[in-house]
Amino acid sequence: MKKDDCYKNGRKISEQTGDVLTYYYKSGKMKAQGNYIDEQFEGQWLFYNEDGALIQEGNFKRNQKDGEWKRFNSNGDVDYHVLFKDGKEVKKL
Repeated sequence: MKKDDCYKNGRKISEQTGDVLTYYYKSGKMKAQGNYIDEQFEGQWLFYNEDGALIQEGNFKRNQKDGEWKRFNSNGDVDYHVLFKDGKEVKKL
């Protein structure tokens, strides 16, 4: 998928401003946001449901999961907490 493509309803799928890439739902609400540098996912990324609640956060290093990743349930509690190194799960936290 190319950045800045649109859904059939005309809303943007994604948009990059500087080093920050943002993905959107068809509704136009933010789906995910994080750094995108030299065509690679880098650093912290945040993922949201269509209601705007944070559902997952994690870190990338050169397009691979690296560091802590957390997923949150509908109550906002952590239900998945894992440490990744170079794209591989190394430890459940």
